[in-house]
Parts: sequence; C-alpha cells; structure tokens
Amino acid sequence: MLETEKKFLVRSDEFKKEAVKATRITQGYLSSIPERTVRVRIKGDKGYLTIKGIGNESGASRFEWEKAIPVAEAETLLQICEPGVIEKIRYEIPAGKYTFEVDVFFGDNTGLTVAEIELEDENAAFDKPAWIGKEVTGDARYYNATLFKHPFKKW
Repeated sequence: MLETEKKFLVRSDEFKKEAVKATRITQGYLSSIPERTVRVRIKGDKGYLTIKGIGNESGASRFEWEKAIPVAEAETLLQICEPGVIEKIRYEIPAGKYTFEVDVFFGDNTGLTVAEIELEDENAAFDKPAWIGKEVTGDARYYNATLFKHPFKKW
C-alpha cells in the first residue's frame, strides 16, 4: 500500500485541547536502512510489525505494510532490535476529513514535537491549525528511523 503523508513541526501545546485520543508508543527497528525499514511497535495495548520502503522524491509517499502482532511478540522482538528506541505519546486531532497525529517525544528526543497528516495524494488540500509550524516532509532528520540513531538532543 502507498502511504502519503506530510510532516510538520508543532509551535505550541494548543493541539492538546483538540485531541480526541492520546496513546503511548514504544518502537524499535529490526532494520533501519532507508530502502526497507522494519519497525516493531507497541502502541497502547497492541503490537505491530511494519515494513516501509524508501520515499519518493518529495519524501511524502512510500510503500507501507503493517500487521498487528501480539504484544508479547512485539516485546520479544524489541529485545533484538538495533540499539536505541523511540518513546512518544501520539495525540490524534481531527481536522476536517483528515486527522493530524502529533507525536510528543521522550528520552533522547525530549523537546521534539512533530505532526503528521495522511492524505490521498501530495496535492490534497487541508486546513492547517494555528499550532502547525514549518513543514519538514522529506527531511530525514525527523524520520523515526533516524531519530533513534541521531536523537534530537544531539543536534
């Protein structure tokens, strides 16, 4: 399946007033090479295995395959992941027919807050709330698969 999303920095915590859900996420990478990242994630009380391909030229679209797995299996797989983990709380904020997912990072990425919106295509129109800042779509520094190796605190 092709995933198309745009990524933005977040200017303030105002998004929390509009959030309809907040979920803790812990994730690691079995493979972090850009051509095929393999991610293990525990999101709330569910486990997932996700494979992503390399992004297109703009960085907005790429192949993504995801399968739910038992949390116990995800916990076991996290033990053999590459060194480093991503820990964050994801807030879901409705925005018209779309939903922004805002990630507030912890650990070595404390201080970083990023919003993503998944779209039908790169040119789809959507409303940007006032708390949305600079677009960072395609900037690999903000990819989770980069943040666990080169955390925000070391920038």
